[in-house]
Amino acid sequence: MCRDPNVWRTVVLKKITSSELVLGMYVERLGRSWLDTPFWTRSFLLESPADLERIRAARLSEVWIDVARGRAPAVAVPVTVPPVVAAPAADGGLVRSAAPPMSRDDELAHARRLIERSRQAVQTMFDEVRMGKALSAAQAYELVDDIAASVLRGGNVLLGLARLKTADNYTYMHSVAVCALMTALARELGLVPEQVRSAGLAGLLHDIGKMAVPSAILNKPGSLSEAEFSSVRAHPAAGHRMLQEVGEIDPVALDVCLHHHEKLDGSGYPNGLCGEEISLFARMGAICDVYDAITSNRPYKQGWCPADSLRRMAGWRGGHLDAQLFAAFVKCLGIYPLGTLVRLQSERLAVVVGQTPGKPLTAPTVRVFFSIRAGTCIAPAVIDLAAPGCQERIVSTESASQWRLQDVDRYWAGEAAMA
Repeated sequence: MCRDPNVWRTVVLKKITSSELVLGMYVERLGRSWLDTPFWTRSFLLESPADLERIRAARLSEVWIDVARGRAPAVAVPVTVPPVVAAPAADGGLVRSAAPPMSRDDELAHARRLIERSRQAVQTMFDEVRMGKALSAAQAYELVDDIAASVLRGGNVLLGLARLKTADNYTYMHSVAVCALMTALARELGLVPEQVRSAGLAGLLHDIGKMAVPSAILNKPGSLSEAEFSSVRAHPAAGHRMLQEVGEIDPVALDVCLHHHEKLDGSGYPNGLCGEEISLFARMGAICDVYDAITSNRPYKQGWCPADSLRRMAGWRGGHLDAQLFAAFVKCLGIYPLGTLVRLQSERLAVVVGQTPGKPLTAPTVRVFFSIRAGTCIAPAVIDLAAPGCQERIVSTESASQWRLQDVDRYWAGEAAMA
């Protein structure tokens, strides 16, 4: 069973300064945003002298400790702690009570920091699993909650940034990206908050079995041998075994981990399931996993344009992918996802920088930066194609390589594209 996010719990908390911390205390939260601390989990038992020194060096004005779970200070008071995730939103989505809207620039900055911290956290978590340690479901849920909050508040910003990966961090960033995509798709489908959370956890852990596959195979730039491909195909079952060892793990995560490579026509693996034999969440996982994989740069291929990827995936509907779920997936990403290079009626090139809820999917907001007639870059300018009176429109998607353009992503993602 997964933990219920709507259950309040009464604990005994004490606020102290970082200088009062000693080994054996259970840190419930630090008096600073999680993104600004050197730790990838909010709450933990303080056992390492090195961790103690890192907290003291940060000179935090306050640290909250849970007396019931660790060493107690002189005086403690009972505090009722609310659930991490608040009540359902009116649209059936997942919300937090303290998640006010941000400007696009602020959301980009926040998403960059969250993605980097999430990548570090997933890498630490997966490396521990590789070394034989049991996964902490509570720590995984904390990551899911933060990723979900960003997705549900900032729309497609996190989804777009998570696509920007390097060969070195692909496995970890892929897990973060699929978590975000699963959260967005679950919300688009109108699933209840606990199901949205389950979908996010499943996305985060779906590829954990790759920790059993040698890195040389995962990062091989050429074609895999039959034996190497068999090793890769074994990762769903390996991941399923790893998650079974956790104990009280969400059954949705187990299901998606084992079955996200199944296909509707029965040609997938490991069990060759077909049609309704594949659960809703596993079919969702297949779509999110494939989309992020084909839009990302890999050692053996360049990622496809997001819009082109959706068009190609549309051709796989019915055989490989669930058509209705794919339609919902396109709706939450947009026909022209963030970062898509487009050609405008005015013979200018632009990148998609956002979509506005309630406006046509064919009319996103774009940033123009290149004149086709002049054959040169121009001063970037943002255009809302859905604005009243706007005569501009998209006539086609384009390939950056065709125009010999470098670092196109910087026109919408800024410094994140250069990392």
